[in-house]
Amino acid sequence: MIEVREVEVEYPGGVRALAPASLKFEPGAFTVLLGASGAGKSTLLRCLNGLVRPTAGAVLGPDGSDLLAPRALRAHRRATGMIFQQHQLIGRLSVLDNVLTGRLGFHGALRTLLPYSLAERRLALAAIERVGLIDMALRRADRLSGGQQQRVGIARALVQSPRLILADEPVASLDPKSAERVLELLHRICKHDGLSAIVSLHQLDFARRFADRIVALAGGKVVFDGPPAALGAREVERIYGGGALRAPGAALDTPSELENVA
Repeated sequence: MIEVREVEVEYPGGVRALAPASLKFEPGAFTVLLGASGAGKSTLLRCLNGLVRPTAGAVLGPDGSDLLAPRALRAHRRATGMIFQQHQLIGRLSVLDNVLTGRLGFHGALRTLLPYSLAERRLALAAIERVGLIDMALRRADRLSGGQQQRVGIARALVQSPRLILADEPVASLDPKSAERVLELLHRICKHDGLSAIVSLHQLDFARRFADRIVALAGGKVVFDGPPAALGAREVERIYGGGALRAPGAALDTPSELENVA
């Protein structure tokens, strides 16, 4: 379990990106952070591994320890795989070498100057095979499609043998078919391995389809927390405001829901 307790983020200039929020994320759950662009999803997600430092509040482990404390943060990040919207790959390197960068956190500065071990290379190849790219293991990353690059990002996270996966808008830059394939793959792997996953999305249909739990934000505040089945038209309007019907993937289920929003 990972818990955020009264976590708040205020950027320079007095811009409050995240109002005080308290949430518990249970082991093995596939949680979607849902909301429009600028709602605070990425800020909350990045607080969970210290990429954004909270202005106030704490991120706690199952024993109540502060995961962002200097002595704990390195170990927490080793156990947390991160998947980014823009892939964050090194284009001139091969798929294999990009995936192996997921092992850097396990080595000291001097050790990173040495070749990766045979065991690590085998671990990386196994991760590449899981995402369906074993035939491209030696291909340059910048010669792959966007969907393939994001699968490399998933493999890089898996090579850490993580307990937690954080994915920050992982399909926002992909076409709908590629986005669906990537999310299906990520969901299947997390469920098979029993991994906790926290994924920020703005596509309502994907959130309803894949999430065990949806935490929705609007204006930096948590405005919904519950199962997808509880996310009706009123909740969608609260998340997206007057643009509810224009929300990405915001297909409503019944004519009566449509009337409630109109």
